[in-house]
Amino acid sequence: MTGNLSEREHKIVELLAEDASISVGEISKQLDVSTVTIRNDLSSLAEKGIIIRTHGGAFPVFHQSILERQKERVRAKTGIAKAAAELIQDGEAIMIEAGTTTAQIARYLLGKRDLHVVTNSTLVIPFARVNPGIHLTMVGGEFRPLTESLVGPVALRHLEEFFVKTAFIGTDGLTLEYGLTTHLVEGAEIVRKMAAQAERTVLVADSSKFGKVGFARVLPLESVDMLITDSELTGEARSQLEAIGLEIRMA
Repeated sequence: MTGNLSEREHKIVELLAEDASISVGEISKQLDVSTVTIRNDLSSLAEKGIIIRTHGGAFPVFHQSILERQKERVRAKTGIAKAAAELIQDGEAIMIEAGTTTAQIARYLLGKRDLHVVTNSTLVIPFARVNPGIHLTMVGGEFRPLTESLVGPVALRHLEEFFVKTAFIGTDGLTLEYGLTTHLVEGAEIVRKMAAQAERTVLVADSSKFGKVGFARVLPLESVDMLITDSELTGEARSQLEAIGLEIRMA
């Protein structure tokens, strides 16, 4: 969601994330621009849904964890999201699981027509809002600011109502032995349900996830049809994954 911000806007969001009580004057001093410029930037960020204005200042809309993950491996995540979007054809129905990489897929759907997108990710909403080609269905459930997601029994019941061409999912860890793993049990439940409701399951994950193991088991690798990752995935790792029948696309 923050991919369309200027460098100065990124710095403002970072300052607010570190100290929500920071004043306009202090921000202007640290960034060496006028207070008028900062106020204009804050108004722009508020319009984009990144921050909420307060009297004399502002605070970020997103949890600190989201802001930090959005800054990690930006180029790799962007390439992966673009490659995933290229798989989607006009008129298809898809599911997008919550995550900073998966949410970026919606960003690159502009120009596609008559898409039905089912998601539990609130990060998808801003992209759908400006894209007339997307028919967005948000599942209900318990909101988790840590992941900007809706989870729990209600979300799982809602997902059962839909059948789609492709489920785009993410992961916190990926190993040959344990398959896909995550740090959050509720997220694992959502991924399994989306995979069950889709004709194919596409994992979007940067190469740093390979070799890591999260707290909760999500899916075995055999349940994934395709992995879209970046060029830093080692040749050995790619060979091991392809040996079990996993199709790999490098972004």
